[in-house]
Amino acid sequence: MYAIVEILGQQFKAEAGKKLFIHRMAEAERGSEVEFDKVLLVDNDGQISVGAPVVEGAKVVCEVVSHLRGDKVLVFHKKRRKGYRKLNGHRQDLTEIKVKEIVA
Repeated sequence: MYAIVEILGQQFKAEAGKKLFIHRMAEAERGSEVEFDKVLLVDNDGQISVGAPVVEGAKVVCEVVSHLRGDKVLVFHKKRRKGYRKLNGHRQDLTEIKVKEIVA
């Protein structure tokens, strides 16, 4: 059983027992439970329910595992023959959550 759920503006495929890395949820503390009710699709052993826009009564229950930072991404801009070069780095703040169950 899996579900497509919208979390903080992004869509994720959630399965029970899987870990997801989402954008930082500052209000969620380690070990706490969070529920997401914007479930767009639920697949229950081949029986698919598609929401319009969300599936009624469905939710995904997750546990916050940790807060961390992602890998560094280097952003390099250059204009040839002009002597213009710019290097910028970025590390995204992430929250690791573990999917406990899918209620559909």
